[in-house]
Amino acid sequence: MGGLAEAILEKALRALESADLALAESVRTDDLAIDQVDVDIDSAVLHLLALQAPVAEDLRRVTASKTIAIYLERVGDLSRNLAGCAGRLARSQAVPAPARILELGGLVRAQLRGALDAFANQDSEEARRVLERDDEVDELQDELVREQIAAVASNPELAAERVDLILIAEHLERVGDHATNIAEDVILIVEAENVKHREKLRGQTSP
Repeated sequence: MGGLAEAILEKALRALESADLALAESVRTDDLAIDQVDVDIDSAVLHLLALQAPVAEDLRRVTASKTIAIYLERVGDLSRNLAGCAGRLARSQAVPAPARILELGGLVRAQLRGALDAFANQDSEEARRVLERDDEVDELQDELVREQIAAVASNPELAAERVDLILIAEHLERVGDHATNIAEDVILIVEAENVKHREKLRGQTSP
């Protein structure tokens, strides 16, 4: 499922970079394959929980696998949405994909790959490196949104294209969030440490 998620994201980004309408439209069927694997994982997890009653690390691995499947299914949805934006931009041919959007795509792709490698290798150190890169993705996404809003003000006739670029930046940032979520689950599996929402919760308990 991770391989499928990586492939659909890669295809959507290639469609964006090359302004390839046919490639963008083909992403819709790729998403169906991810949905089917998600259903299969649901069945496998329920079977394991019912018949084997895993405990400790095994239980953490089984339950985390299900939540990771949820994140990967959402990556598929976001990639399909991204491809929809890419298709509209390809039809318009008025605004090419900015280099910084493609840079954000590369960062997010690396995040997803790192998170999946961390899960496959049960490598909590790699998972923590994924978490460290999240701020870079967020900052670049914020910059891109501001740039496109400014571009709408100066060229309102291209507002629709600029909105699609904003949506693409937001979709990519959300993929990065899901990669971060996967990395957090890897840390939970390997170290039995829950690092989700740590900074927010720490702020609430500070004097």
